[in-house]
Amino acid sequence: MSKKLFVGGLSWNTNDSELQQAFEACGAVAEAKVITDRETGRSRGFGFVTFDDDASAARAVEELNGSTLDGRTIRVDAANDRPRNDRGGSGGGGGRW
Repeated sequence: MSKKLFVGGLSWNTNDSELQQAFEACGAVAEAKVITDRETGRSRGFGFVTFDDDASAARAVEELNGSTLDGRTIRVDAANDRPRNDRGGSGGGGGRW
């Protein structure tokens, strides 16, 4: 299992420290980050929690998936790393060279 977990369904009011506190009951948290909108700074309703070990991450998924945080039912699952696109640009094409 990955040490990095996806947490969905977060309240707009949940911040990084509250997210970390909620997950520390399952083990040592290396990082907890609520993802925010670049322009408004508001929460996007999801975040990521990284644990120091796999056993703590597995425990968090088992114990916290479907639980309530800040009045909202949260979804906790292993995070899937997105492959990075190192080509740059926005793609497209089809034009003449």
